Parts: sequence; structure tokens; C-alpha cells
Amino acid sequence: MTLLLAPMEGMLDHTLRDILTRVGGIDRCVSEFIRVSGTLLPERAFLRIVPELRHGGRTRSGVPVRAQLLGSDPVCLAENAARLATLGPHGIDLNFGCPAKVVNRHGGGAALLDDPGRVAAIVSAVRRAVPREMPVSAKMRLGNESDARAVECALAIAGAGADELVVHARTKAQAYRPPAYWERVADVRAAVNIPVVANGEIWNVADALRCRELSGCHALMLGRGMVSDPGLALAIVAASRTQPALVSAEGGACAVKVPTSIGWADLHPLVAAFWDLVQARGDLAERHRPGRLKQWLNQLRRCHPQAEALYGELRVISDPKRITEHLADAGR
Repeated sequence: MTLLLAPMEGMLDHTLRDILTRVGGIDRCVSEFIRVSGTLLPERAFLRIVPELRHGGRTRSGVPVRAQLLGSDPVCLAENAARLATLGPHGIDLNFGCPAKVVNRHGGGAALLDDPGRVAAIVSAVRRAVPREMPVSAKMRLGNESDARAVECALAIAGAGADELVVHARTKAQAYRPPAYWERVADVRAAVNIPVVANGEIWNVADALRCRELSGCHALMLGRGMVSDPGLALAIVAASRTQPALVSAEGGACAVKVPTSIGWADLHPLVAAFWDLVQARGDLAERHRPGRLKQWLNQLRRCHPQAEALYGELRVISDPKRITEHLADAGR
């Protein structure tokens, strides 16, 4: 099974990519989107979102990163893709799934799924603009307001030359509300002749195996589930190599535990390392740095009671020095 780490705007940036890929189990990452809106971006704009480009396009632990572009103008996207390609990403990904109102208002993200012709024009223009050996992939939702055109959009993407398609198994209107409609991903997979990756509502091993069964996909993309349980990818890899009977489909989020799932004793040093990386970021104002740590701890509370306690203690602390001291004490 191939496991990808999802892009999550405002959460899963290069700092958290670094930490989560240290745990293991992730085969490839996709960056947060780089917004393209009418101009040819300077190299620094790409490097700000994907600093891994300075290091061979890989995270510190060696996991390749595919850079994601978001926009609605085929010509402008192609020009930016060509410039981005010179920086050496492990592929270029196109965003047809963002549900944000500000993005959709300008015709980008999931709004493009109402216009399969424009989707095809974007993929085709980008494919022609970058070297043939550089993969071009896309991520889409099942649709904008409905999933009626899901297969049509997928065929447009594949027919225009994309090498891979990730499908978030919900429409924009369904946002992030459960369930995810993994069986609809199977419909897409049956229609196209390129690899399809299933994404959406994979919180634990049972979810992953069920998603694989219903979608028919042997590649999955993990987002919020991996952020809240950094051992999830390792657990899925272990379960996929053993008997599915080891996994109880009745458990809720994080109910399935296997020997490779990371415990708090291993996770706490990674939380501390994350804080060190956040502290070192020159592009992040000091007053905003504590918020990044608390944001991740808030997600970790879903699976780790110790994170719940630590979040409660740090929630009212804004002094970076006190946070560093508190983390050191909590690790003893």
C-alpha cells in the first residue's frame, strides 16, 4: 500500500511535514497550495511554501514532496508550473478540491469541477509546460454542489495528461462532514486509466482497510487522521502486511492499536522538536509561534490523553520561553 501525506492549508505545512515524515510510513507528501492569480511568481514564492526544494525536494527524512498549484487560468498556471519545475519538485499537483469560499469565489479549487472543460485545459497546459519526466497529478473532490459530474471531471483530468488522481470522497458542499463516500471513488477508478488515490475520513487502521475495500485503491492519502495520530501510517503499513482480522471495524477513531503505533513516550520528543523548528522560523512572527504548537496539540488530543493534558496547561501560556521550559519538564 502506498501512503501519501495530504496538503492541509494552515496546518500541514513544511514544519509539520518534517516531523510527521520522521515517524515513518509515508511514501510521498503534497505541499500546501501555492496560489497563482495572474502573475508569474518569483522563485521565493515557491520556496516559501516548499522549502524542501532547497534540499532536493525531500523532507529531512528523505520523503519526496510534490508541489501543489491552485488557480483557474491555464496559461498563468502553465507559466508558473514551468518555473516551478526548474526548482526540482518531485512532481506538480493541481488543486481542484479546495472548498474555501474565497478560493471558490475566484473560480478556483472545487468550483472548477462545474467546468470539466476548463479542468482539462488547465491539466493539458501544465502537462505541456513541464518536462515529460516530471509527474503531473491532480486532487479533486467528488464535485462542487453534487457528485453528478465526478466521473466526467476525472476523465477530463486523465484525458488531458495527468499521471495520477487523488479523489477526496466528498463534494465541496459536504465539506468535511462524515461520511466519506469511498464507493464513489471506485466509480472514478473504474472510468480512468491512471492511478487513483483515495482520500477522506481515514482516521484509523479500520478506516484505511475499509476505504481500500470500497474504493479498490491501493494508495491512500492521509490528512487529519495522520495529524491527530502520527503513528497512523506505520499502523496501516503493519496491518496491511498481516491479517485484516486483527483490525476491529467497530472501533471509533484511534480505537485500533497495533505494535507499530507511536506512543506518547515517542511522540513527546517530536512535539518538542516541532516547537524547536517553529521557534527557528524567520517567516513566522514570534507572537504567532505558540499558536502553531497549540494548534497541533489540539489535534493530537483526539488520540492522546497526554496531549489533552499538555494542551490544557499550555493553552493560556504565550511566552515562548515558558513554553520551552514547560515542554522540557513534561518530557522528564
